[in-house]
Amino acid sequence: MLNTLSGRFLILTVIFVMVAEVLIFMPSVARFREDYLLARLERAQIASLALLADDMIEPELEAELLANAGVYNVVLRRDEIRQLMLSSPIPGEVSRSFDLRDASAWELMRDALGCLVDGRPQVIRVMGAPLRDGGELIEVTMDSGPLRAAMIDYGLRILLLSAVISIITAVLLFLAVRRLLVKPIKGVVGHIQNYAAAPEDARRIIRPTATVRELREAEESLKLLQTQLTQALRQKDRLAQLGGAMARVSHDLRNILTSAQLFTDRIEMSEDPAVQRMAPKLVNSITRAISLCENTLAFGRAEEPAPSLMLFNLSELTNEVLEAERLALDDHDVSLSEDIPASMTVRADSEQIYRALSNLIRNARQAIVATGQPGEINVAAHAEDEDWVITVSDTGPGLPPKAREHLFQAFQGGVRKGGSGLGLAIVAELVRGHGGKLRLSRSDDAGTCFEIRLPMGDVS
Repeated sequence: MLNTLSGRFLILTVIFVMVAEVLIFMPSVARFREDYLLARLERAQIASLALLADDMIEPELEAELLANAGVYNVVLRRDEIRQLMLSSPIPGEVSRSFDLRDASAWELMRDALGCLVDGRPQVIRVMGAPLRDGGELIEVTMDSGPLRAAMIDYGLRILLLSAVISIITAVLLFLAVRRLLVKPIKGVVGHIQNYAAAPEDARRIIRPTATVRELREAEESLKLLQTQLTQALRQKDRLAQLGGAMARVSHDLRNILTSAQLFTDRIEMSEDPAVQRMAPKLVNSITRAISLCENTLAFGRAEEPAPSLMLFNLSELTNEVLEAERLALDDHDVSLSEDIPASMTVRADSEQIYRALSNLIRNARQAIVATGQPGEINVAAHAEDEDWVITVSDTGPGLPPKAREHLFQAFQGGVRKGGSGLGLAIVAELVRGHGGKLRLSRSDDAGTCFEIRLPMGDVS
């Protein structure tokens, strides 16, 4: 019950109604006390009229009049004369006096609370204005016991009535909340569960029917989300099928191109000037096609495995990468250097970091070679408070603006002609696997610089 929305509304309603009733309890009891005392003054004034009609009345009649009025004596002031109209023996001294003529609401509530709290029998004096201009002041003495008993009885009836009102109000609100709020919410939850069972089925997308504006907006937002998700899942399936087809085509095409590459060796031996002029271009085209097929197959395989973290010397690893790249330089005037502290160790997967650096350096080398100008590639690293920072910079021509828009997206971030755009996508994936970031920190006419940030600590 307490874990349901309607149940909590029920309990809160009962509490709030009871709090409201408690707040009005004292004003109600104070008003009851004032009416009670005014009624005693009115009876006392009526009883005093008998004496005004006949100066001498029997003691038995006087006692009966005082008993009916519920007072011990009556004092009436008329024409500036204060006169004891009716009297009887008082059982004790007057403890307190109350003037109802100019009493404020705060004073009435204070006196009512005092009467409820103090249960001792007391004789009190009450003063008020006579009715119908029957004098200037009427004053009575009376016992506070009957007054307190009447106030307690009235208070209990008020509390009982409050409890009944609270229960009725809470039940009505409970039913209203279930009908107007809980039932529509359960309907939305049911739609979500139904959709989750088969998100590819467009028939399970919710159809907004709520009449409450907020619920209607929630249903429309859910419909938009489900529609987009269903479309994304369909597109994912199509891309997966297309990727499988591309992998098969790339595999077969690579085999065909490999065979064609073998035949180009014989073509290069031809003495025909035209063949000798065209053969290198054919060889380069076939080589690029084979490279594209191999990269596509590599990227289409399963996701990169989780990195195996271990401490290793970054300077030694970088030198291995640079030595491998120097073998591919041939006669090109490109210098490779590193600026890494000899004792610097990082905690990462050495094989994956090797691949990441190799891709970045190879891209830089190919960009410089394409210009036909000499250049330099530098790998530097340093440690910060929370990260290891590795930079790969070159003096190449920089990246064109179009290439920067989709730099780390596969098949879209290619820079050089014939490139697949997979190198940087693979590097970004390897760095993300370490919880790090790959970003382009600089690219202009003076060259390009990529920055790798590897976190030192584990994810908390």
